[in-house]
Amino acid sequence: MLIIYTKTGCPWCNEAREFLKRRNISFEERGVLSNPEFFDELRQKSGQEKTPTLDLNGEILADTDAEAIEEFLKKQGILN
Repeated sequence: MLIIYTKTGCPWCNEAREFLKRRNISFEERGVLSNPEFFDELRQKSGQEKTPTLDLNGEILADTDAEAIEEFLKKQGILN
């Protein structure tokens, strides 16, 4: 399962969400500003507090953009 950690008002988060939707990749979004538990998860998994951060079955891509997400998903076999 793909989890994306986001912050409200983050333009990179919006870009990442739109990229995933355009590519028909299902994901669970976890807003870290509205949920302290999700913020703690983000810190524990990635060692930082920046978003968007992706977690794909334990593989972490932290503080990223759409281009890096595409490469990450290709390496994980999600995209061709």
